[in-house]
Amino acid sequence: MNELAGGVIEIGWVQLAISTGFVVVVGILSIRLSLGLESDLAVAAVRTFLQLIALGLALRWVFGIDSPWLVLAILVLMMAAAAQTIVKRAPDAPRGILGSSMITMLLTGFTVTFAVTGLVIQVEPWYRAQYVIPIAGMVLGNSMNGIALALERTFADLDARAGEVLALTALGATPWEAAGDSVRVAIRAGLIPTINAMAAAGIVFIPGMMTGQVLAGADPLAASYYQVVVMLMVAAATALGSVLAVMLSYRKRFTADGVYIEKGYRRAG
Repeated sequence: MNELAGGVIEIGWVQLAISTGFVVVVGILSIRLSLGLESDLAVAAVRTFLQLIALGLALRWVFGIDSPWLVLAILVLMMAAAAQTIVKRAPDAPRGILGSSMITMLLTGFTVTFAVTGLVIQVEPWYRAQYVIPIAGMVLGNSMNGIALALERTFADLDARAGEVLALTALGATPWEAAGDSVRVAIRAGLIPTINAMAAAGIVFIPGMMTGQVLAGADPLAASYYQVVVMLMVAAATALGSVLAVMLSYRKRFTADGVYIEKGYRRAG
């Protein structure tokens, strides 16, 4: 058994190959049950290997370079990728949603990440990549799902209420007055998974950051403190991001005169 610094048991190529067996089992089940997922599963597994190993090599390089500009550039790239993912997960969203999603991820990502690293953990220097990049990744990765869900629910609910929304605007209601119920439903939907995760943490499952620190030899109590910070920052990022994304986007479903645009009257793309 090989151990790295800090008491971590080293995982090599043999162990990675063995772990691939889990995916092979799932693939066999897919074939036997005619689920048709084996191809997607194989591609996803290959991407997991390539992307995470490439990430490990890239972070090893970044951690060795003491440059705030490099860290900021990486953060912007991460946020741009998150914004693009949000757009893909909300296929019925109106045109121009990428810009509002990018603004949302930039404001949410930078605000929450540096609030945690600067005020809570008090990282020195403020751009220390070992802390800033992983925390930003957790902020973006977790809040992105809630934001995408909130956006998708906003426009789905507006379409479900199209007749009501049209009637309200015809009677003189503003877009906000007509869409307010859908916005509130959507933001609640975006927050529910995070709230459920917070309620189940430590009882149903051990969260990822705490698990990683414990495996690395950290004191379990100290690791739990870090995990509490992570759960709370994710909740804040999801709430802030969902509110911001929906508020920046719902108006795009209305004309400049405040009339709701029904499905048959929307421009493609």
